[in-house]
Amino acid sequence: MIKEEHDLPVMGASQGPAPMATTVINIQTETSVPDHIIWSLFNTVYMNWCCLGFVAFAYSVKSRDRKMVGDVIGAQTYASTAKCLNICALVLGILLTIIFIILFFTGALVFSVNA
Repeated sequence: MIKEEHDLPVMGASQGPAPMATTVINIQTETSVPDHIIWSLFNTVYMNWCCLGFVAFAYSVKSRDRKMVGDVIGAQTYASTAKCLNICALVLGILLTIIFIILFFTGALVFSVNA
């Protein structure tokens, strides 16, 4: 018998270079597409002048559906439309609310209560 076959390695003694094992994990980066669904819901509930908030909410839902399917370009298109509609609904809602308040306090708009 050969002496090397029966010798056990001593703890802490160097065994020589061990092969390095590497693991490669490919993580696909998803493009984050904001669907503006919360903003659309807010405009639908609170400032729904001319139903722009509801239409923006519909486009936001379409954008979320496209994102779940994996169609990033379609999701960006619907999200962009929803964003424009949300901006229009917000600006129009704020302007009409301010005009209503001005007309009410200047006396041009009077509510009469008949008892």
